[in-house]
Amino acid sequence: MRLLIQSKTTGKFLCPALDGGEPVWVASLREAGGGVVSDLEAVNQLVEDNCDFEDMPQLIDLDRLGTARDYTKGA
Repeated sequence: MRLLIQSKTTGKFLCPALDGGEPVWVASLREAGGGVVSDLEAVNQLVEDNCDFEDMPQLIDLDRLGTARDYTKGA
């Protein structure tokens, strides 16, 4: 699994920074490259520690994109 956390409110991605690993919000997927997480427990901890209710965090599984289970197909 390759997972990203995105704010539905701002469109930004929450990810550990490549230098130091501190979680940061970034605006582009290019900047979020180091933020791909493969562990659901780590994702849950990132959300719990760094997201407010207003962020409306959503989890995106990059391996699901472009497949029969893609998010645009309503699955």
